Amino acid sequence: MKWLASVQKLGKALMLPVAVLPAAALLLRLGAPDVFNIPFIMQAGAAVFDNLPLIFAIGIAIGFAEGDGVAALAAAVGYFVLTKGATTINKDINMGVLGGILMGIIAGYLYNKYHDIKLPDFLGFFGGKRFVPIVTAFAAIVLALVMGYVWPPIQNGIYALGEWIIGAGALGVFVYGVLNRLLIPFGLHHVINSLVWFVFGTFKTAAGEVVTGDLNRFFAGDPTAGIFMAGFYPIMMFGLPAAALAMWAAARPNQRKVVSGVLISAALTALLTGITEPIEFAFMFLAPVLYVIHALLTGLSLTITYILGIKAGFGFSAGLIDYVLSYGISTKPLLLLLIGIIYGAIYYVIFYYVIVKFNLPTPGRLEEEA
Repeated sequence: MKWLASVQKLGKALMLPVAVLPAAALLLRLGAPDVFNIPFIMQAGAAVFDNLPLIFAIGIAIGFAEGDGVAALAAAVGYFVLTKGATTINKDINMGVLGGILMGIIAGYLYNKYHDIKLPDFLGFFGGKRFVPIVTAFAAIVLALVMGYVWPPIQNGIYALGEWIIGAGALGVFVYGVLNRLLIPFGLHHVINSLVWFVFGTFKTAAGEVVTGDLNRFFAGDPTAGIFMAGFYPIMMFGLPAAALAMWAAARPNQRKVVSGVLISAALTALLTGITEPIEFAFMFLAPVLYVIHALLTGLSLTITYILGIKAGFGFSAGLIDYVLSYGISTKPLLLLLIGIIYGAIYYVIFYYVIVKFNLPTPGRLEEEA
């Protein structure tokens, strides 16, 4: 079927930028001040994540164009036009990785359609492959115009939802956990995270300083803080690494060796640093049903830790490094490990069963993957 072929093509294209992420994640975390404190190492990793939308745009375009660099140039041009155009309409717009993915797909499609176009003689210089970046730029202008007016109301709605979440108890924690994952593809998770972790809730320290947000209050000694962070540890240290293992186990035998490097390194990255994008982007767009399941399980994890009175925090993300660093000021941290082990088993069973049962195109199950 045509749609399945398109998904397969997108899947293979996504694996190129995804393969870059584990190394960048390790550099970012190991160079951080609370680990080895090597700023240039940390910034080397941060450079990749700061430019993730552009990297996805270029990588996807190359994949769709069978490796032709002209498509990569077109994607880069289109991405710059899109972001500058949209932020000129509204300076607060941040489309995140979604903007890069859209431009990668558009650039790849336009390359395949126009790379051999013939123009009149007086425009001959701009024909063929040279036409692709030009037409991509015009397509990006149209997309920027649309997103410039469509995106702000969505961001404002997320902000209002964040205000409700704080006071909604267990239900609010669950909704936050689900949205924290579901909004990643759209770059809107930063909106809700910034509100929950840095704005809502106040605590006055012994020195009289007032701090706000779940993350800041946790490290300032607020005994009620940490409820919006603790539930991520079972997901990032156990659940997603188990999901990566399930994808490896569900891969076709002749492709297991090919995908093992990416999946194993991504699993270790999530376990150690709490950086989960290398795993999540491996199935987010190829098997969205798995991503919805993952989001629901994340919400459930936060709800469980909330009900059990577990409080834990992180300065960076919910990986082993932050678990160890915040262990002494956490509440019931050992219980997190027990929940994590159970979650690892749940993730493995669900992911493996759903992938095999519905023949989902996860890494290692794509045709002619190499």
